[in-house]
Amino acid sequence: MTIRLPLTMVPLILLMHLSSLQSSFCQNRQQTLVTLWWNVENLFDTRNDRSVDDREFTPEGKLHWTEKKLLLKRLRIEQVFKAIRADREYGKYPDIVTFAETENREVFAGTLGAIDQAGYAVDYHESPDPRGIDIGLAWNPATVQFSGSKPYTVRLDDGRGTRYVIAAGFVASGHPLTVVLNHWPSRSFDASWSESKRIAAATVARRVVDSLRTRNPLAKIIVMGDFNDHPENRSVRETLGSSFERKEVKRSGALLLFNCWSDTESPGSYFYRKHWERIDQMLVSASLLDGKGLSVGKNGFRVFSIPEMFDRSGKALYPTYEKREFKGGYSDHLPLLLKIDVKP
Repeated sequence: MTIRLPLTMVPLILLMHLSSLQSSFCQNRQQTLVTLWWNVENLFDTRNDRSVDDREFTPEGKLHWTEKKLLLKRLRIEQVFKAIRADREYGKYPDIVTFAETENREVFAGTLGAIDQAGYAVDYHESPDPRGIDIGLAWNPATVQFSGSKPYTVRLDDGRGTRYVIAAGFVASGHPLTVVLNHWPSRSFDASWSESKRIAAATVARRVVDSLRTRNPLAKIIVMGDFNDHPENRSVRETLGSSFERKEVKRSGALLLFNCWSDTESPGSYFYRKHWERIDQMLVSASLLDGKGLSVGKNGFRVFSIPEMFDRSGKALYPTYEKREFKGGYSDHLPLLLKIDVKP
C-alpha cells in the first residue's frame, strides 16, 4: 500500500531529516581532536630585538622585512587554516596548534588572532635560540582544556642555546593528553657534524616521555616537531625510539613510539634540493593505538596542502623567501595534521 503525504508535510519532513543528519554530523565531528604541527618559516615581527639576532627581519635589514610582508604572511596562514576548516575530513580549525619558527608571543598570538572566529588561547616560552625563534603553542578552549606546560633545556657541547623541548598537557572529553614539542638543531654545513646536537635534543625528548610513562604507563603522548633529521636517522630511530610498525610498538610497551609517517604515502613535508624530506614528524605512544579513550587510527595522519602552497611547476613549495629573495609564499614546510578519535 502506498501512503501519500500531503504536499504541505513534505518540506517539514525533509527539514526534520536534514536537521537529524546535521546533528549526527556535528556529533561525529566533535568526537575528533585535530592537532597541527607547522614550521611556518620565520614568523618575525618587524622590530629589532637587541637581545637576539633578528636584525635582518626588519625594514632596514638585509631581507627588508616590512609590516606589509608580515601581513601577507599572516593572510597566507589564515588561508591554510580556512582550507582545513573547509576540508570534509576535518570541518573545523585544528584544536591544538603548534608553530615552529615564531619570534615571540606577540607575533604568534597576533597571527592566530587574525584568523576569523578561531578563538585560540596561547602558551609561549621564549627560548635561548640565538636567532630568537621559538615554538608557539595554542588551543581551542571550547574543545580542549589546557593543564600546563614545562620547557626543558637542551644543552649542547658548544655551549650555544637552542630551542626548548616543551611538554604541554591537555584534557579532551575527560581524557588527558600530553604533547612533546621539538625543533631540533639544523643540519647546516654538514649533517654528520651536527648530528650530536640533534641526538642531545632527542635525549631530552626521550627523558620527558620516560618520565611521563613512569607516572602513568598508559599515558597518551604525541611527540612532534621539526627534527631536522629523517625517520631512519639515529636520533629518531634509536635515541627517541621510533618504529614504523604498529604491532612492534604495541609489543614493546613503553620502549617504542609509532612514527605516523608509516600511515601515508606522501613523500614529505619539506622540499630541499629537488627532493622531499620527512624531517617534520609526529610520533605517538602505544596507548594511542589501543582504540580506547583517545586513539589514532590508520587514516589519522596527513600532510596537508592546498595547490597555492606550491610553485608554478607544482613540484616545489612556494616559500616566503628563497635564497634570501622575497617570494611572498606560504612556507618552506607543509603542515602536519593528526586526527585523534575521542571515544567514551
